[in-house]
Amino acid sequence: MVRYSTALMGALVAATMAAATHVQAAEISGAGATFPYPIYAKWAEAFKAKTGIAMNYQSIGSGGGIKQIQSKTVDFGASDMPLKAEELEKSGLLQFPMIMGGEVAAINVKGIESGKMKLDGPTLADIYLGKITKWNDPALTKLNPGLKLPDQAIAVVHRSDGSGTTFIFTDYLSKVSPEWKEKVGSNTAVEWPVGLGGKGNEGVAANVTRTDGSIGYVEYAYALQNKMAYTLLANKEGVYNKPDASSFQAAAANADWKNAPGFYLLLTDQPGKQSWPITGASFILMYKQQDKPEVAKQVLQFFDWSYHNGQKMAEELDYVPMPDPVVKLVEDTWKTQIKGPDGKPIFAGPAS
Repeated sequence: MVRYSTALMGALVAATMAAATHVQAAEISGAGATFPYPIYAKWAEAFKAKTGIAMNYQSIGSGGGIKQIQSKTVDFGASDMPLKAEELEKSGLLQFPMIMGGEVAAINVKGIESGKMKLDGPTLADIYLGKITKWNDPALTKLNPGLKLPDQAIAVVHRSDGSGTTFIFTDYLSKVSPEWKEKVGSNTAVEWPVGLGGKGNEGVAANVTRTDGSIGYVEYAYALQNKMAYTLLANKEGVYNKPDASSFQAAAANADWKNAPGFYLLLTDQPGKQSWPITGASFILMYKQQDKPEVAKQVLQFFDWSYHNGQKMAEELDYVPMPDPVVKLVEDTWKTQIKGPDGKPIFAGPAS
């Protein structure tokens, strides 16, 4: 029988406890926006394979993500509606942009393929106001000469949950339609004049896919993944571009992140002939003062790794990675503002 000394036994117990602690800490949690979910899921899988650290992300909508980080039930929140600097200050939160992408009007109209139908902002707003109710309405036939549009009712689909995707969409409609701005406005949740609600980008995509004659707004990656038809949309210059990484990047080209307090910046209805009109960034929310510095360090390691190693994966899903100068701005902010209980910075610098 092997006998262990008290000191050795103590060391073994300590090592076991440390290992258990490491296992417990080997998962970080986040919740929020459905807009970036496809790329966060892809990054999480690759990051776990590389580091062994799992990232559990609940795709529950931006409103839910903000609530969960404020109640400290997750390690980070995610929102497509950026919080203003004063809101961040009040809650003790730091916000930073993680990825950019675009939204499209997805349709399910027999005989109409992707990119064949054209819409402009005011017409899209009138559909969601319930003023245009049929696919062969004169406003639509005028925009689409030569396209055979059916005498069919339009089934409008929108989000039913608090959603940053909705914020981006309604912010755009508010910019292109004075009536929309006055009657409905922009927010993560609004009083919809008409339509059927779906939870998450997933729910809207599902409703559009199974409802003949429908239209709904979804993040572009969801339209691609679900093989959904989508419309072209006139930008500020009246140009109809394809929604893709290049037109989203064009919309973000003039974004002045350096002078945006708390990184608060909206990318809808941007100028430029190459721009896609419904473009937006998705943001991460974390507390500046961290009670669990080791977990916060792993969260920042995940986002640092994603910034520096996830560009190709992002582009494959037609997201737009944050430009290098913006990544440097963000990581400089981490160094100075995210601290542990001892007041020391948690993030020392890129490890990749």
